[in-house]
Amino acid sequence: MSKEIMMDNVETQRSRMAVTRLFRSARTGIGLGLMIVVAAVAVLGPFLAPYGATELVGIPFDVPQPGSPLGMDFLGRDVYSRFLNGGFSLVWMSLCATAFGLTLGALIGLCSAFYKGWTDLLLMRLVDVKLAFPSVIFVLLIVTVAGPGKILLVVLVGISQAPSVSRVIRGAALSVVNLEYIQYCRAIGLSGPRIIVTQVLPNVATPLLVEAGLRLMWSISLLAGLSFLGYGIQPPEADWGVMINENRNALSIQPWAVIAPIVAIAVFTIGGNIFAEGVLRSLGRTDGGKD
Repeated sequence: MSKEIMMDNVETQRSRMAVTRLFRSARTGIGLGLMIVVAAVAVLGPFLAPYGATELVGIPFDVPQPGSPLGMDFLGRDVYSRFLNGGFSLVWMSLCATAFGLTLGALIGLCSAFYKGWTDLLLMRLVDVKLAFPSVIFVLLIVTVAGPGKILLVVLVGISQAPSVSRVIRGAALSVVNLEYIQYCRAIGLSGPRIIVTQVLPNVATPLLVEAGLRLMWSISLLAGLSFLGYGIQPPEADWGVMINENRNALSIQPWAVIAPIVAIAVFTIGGNIFAEGVLRSLGRTDGGKD
């Protein structure tokens, strides 16, 4: 029992050191700052918009003017107001889809590597079956039948990402599950789920963080793309993907209705990748210095 307590104390100390390095990382701060800016626009935007998201207030594709800094869209709605109202759904849906995909994929990969045998064979064959279907086609097929509900889209986007995550985590975990301290944990009678969560998972945090940045970018792109194609958020509800689709034909006349949502999506995606890279570098360092 004393050895178990000692192992727990070592893991706690390592976690504290990792958190300290994390908060000293400039990359982490920049990435988190970019994400917070876009998230703040998405959350607070509806309260700051001068007009309603569906309110007709001007001439279609009118240029920017006082009171409407981004001009009008194809129906004469204020682009600035629609932009402020259009980010909330995309932000929370992409974050939830990424978290769900990472959780499901990590669970599959860790269980497959830890239990091996028939568990590994069954889970990996299910992963292979899912990978046989392109993610976009998989989501479109189900959405076409069931309808574009927000919760359904989050679940489908998460499921579409889980197989890739599971393969990466399984590969990383295979080199961990046979180590001596994992065998010791088995010998003293610790349960499989506890060993996976407390001992194996922390040792695959690096590839998991890399996947987090990639999957966040993919979630945003897929959800915005689905809205662009008409299978995501449905008009007249404001959404950045919908805005790009509705106003793309007048890009040379009134570009702000397209440029504003594209810039917001890009900043949020880049921020997520920089944040993940900063966390990765912080966890990988041993000197505790600043970037």
